[in-house]
Amino acid sequence: MYLDVERIDVWAAPIRDERGALASLLKGLHKAGTDLQFIIARRSPDKPGTGVVFVTPLVGEGEIRAASALGFNVTQSLHSIRVRGQDRAGIVADLMLALAEGGISLRGLAASVVGSQFIAYVGVDSAEDVTAAIDILGRL
Repeated sequence: MYLDVERIDVWAAPIRDERGALASLLKGLHKAGTDLQFIIARRSPDKPGTGVVFVTPLVGEGEIRAASALGFNVTQSLHSIRVRGQDRAGIVADLMLALAEGGISLRGLAASVVGSQFIAYVGVDSAEDVTAAIDILGRL
């Protein structure tokens, strides 16, 4: 099976838990020319009134400079890969099983299907696990 597997940087920024805060940040990124492929935002349960937004990718100096000005930083604790390929029933379960059998523990997973393609963002515990996961999935 053909899979497109690559390491990705995830960028994060704090947000206020109020109407329009997320829209403002995303509009700022859009004005800088970003073409985001993945966005996830959530409240911070341990810090009432705040939240966090994660985005990827940011490409090029202009996008990175704009993101930094908006409060985004590349996350040092989120070690992530993006996996894309032809969708079929059970594909993500099979990928996760291959990682588990290869000794990779997951920190997180987000996956979706668009048309006939799936895309999965996989979070692991370390940069070494990213390398190992890419190797494991690349052999499928």
